Amino acid sequence: MTLDDFEISSDPARIDADAAHAYLTRSYWAKGVSKARVAESIAGSRAFGAYRKSDGAQVGFARVITDGCRFAYLADVFTLEEVRGIGIGKALVEAALASPGLERCTWMLSTDDAHGLYRRYGFEVVADPKQTMRLKRPVDAGEDEV
Repeated sequence: MTLDDFEISSDPARIDADAAHAYLTRSYWAKGVSKARVAESIAGSRAFGAYRKSDGAQVGFARVITDGCRFAYLADVFTLEEVRGIGIGKALVEAALASPGLERCTWMLSTDDAHGLYRRYGFEVVADPKQTMRLKRPVDAGEDEV
């Protein structure tokens, strides 16, 4: 299996929200997230899927939250365990970064374990975290923190 056996698409009609949910609900960053919230997050973002050419199954995902001209936040990047190590995650990140209209955006993301992946694209740890703030609100009943 090589990267040539897969394709990346930003066609919203191809995104398999159920497949994205199945992974995200067991991820460290979105554990327990509801299907409804995954569907809403996809609808409000530019979503990218990685698909096996042989059967069209979605094996990876990423989304960009953006205003389309100044700011972009890369989120929910994953590849299924059985296809890791052949470059699908890199291809998803590259597709997102090359998305039309986002060339001049300031990009941000959050990761616990993929700093090496993102550094190759120029991402850096925030130099002065005192400038970065967040407002954390309660999640839906039955969901873990997202």
